Amino acid sequence: MAAFDPFREMDRLLGDVTRTPASVAMPMDLYRTGDDFVAHIDLPGVDPDSIDIDMDGATVTIRAERKTPVDGDAQWLVRERAAGTFARQLTLGRGLATDRISADYSDGVLTLTIPVAETAKPRKIAVQHPNRPTQIEGSVEETHEA
Repeated sequence: MAAFDPFREMDRLLGDVTRTPASVAMPMDLYRTGDDFVAHIDLPGVDPDSIDIDMDGATVTIRAERKTPVDGDAQWLVRERAAGTFARQLTLGRGLATDRISADYSDGVLTLTIPVAETAKPRKIAVQHPNRPTQIEGSVEETHEA
């Protein structure tokens, strides 16, 4: 008769429910600051050489691998840190300078900086009036009331 292992039994009962989706394995903050969108993606314990970022049309795909730090003979008691290859996709809207996206990995955080395209930035358009007389400075007479 095999000994009862509560951790193994819990794993059997929960099955795939305990597996983490990409949004949990790769949590992200996304915000706009000035003329840039910035995404911070948490990737602690990931080898920077395993990070792969691809651009296909308007979709950015981020892949990274986190390896298990122990050998296969270990008897796990608690395993909450996801290991394996993870991927996350971001669909970008129009008006972004996708040719100028930059990426930096520091302290376990991948930072993507996505600039707004020059053509998408707000701008003023001058209104021309063809029949409007041009005023020459100093030609308007000032009136003062006493």
